[in-house]
Amino acid sequence: MTTTEIRVRWGEVDGQEVVFNANYLMYADVAVTEFMRANGIMEHCRDEFGQTFVVDAHLTFRASARFDDLLSLAVRCERIGRSSYALGVQMSRDGEGLCTAVMTYVRAVDGKSEPLSEAFRQRLSTPA
Repeated sequence: MTTTEIRVRWGEVDGQEVVFNANYLMYADVAVTEFMRANGIMEHCRDEFGQTFVVDAHLTFRASARFDDLLSLAVRCERIGRSSYALGVQMSRDGEGLCTAVMTYVRAVDGKSEPLSEAFRQRLSTPA
């Protein structure tokens, strides 16, 4: 599991002064990129990472983040399949759970699914 911190910026909140719900996907994307970097995927399997695409995303909201909150984003690999994998992102503020995102990625080359390489699979399953 890797953890990334991000501070909520003014442009990410809505008229109710809470983080607009779509921004949680952006936060998850930032955290996933840092997870990949920490596990060496950006250095050793970057091309393959570039061939993986989000095909499903589920978010569960528990509480709202607000402007200037410091969020902690913890990522762990939930599942590894033949050509897909799922990552869970737990978003919290001072230990309070705010949002959970589960994102499923599929490796596709020229529009067709391809198996994940063994090196990519090992790096996904190795705690950073």
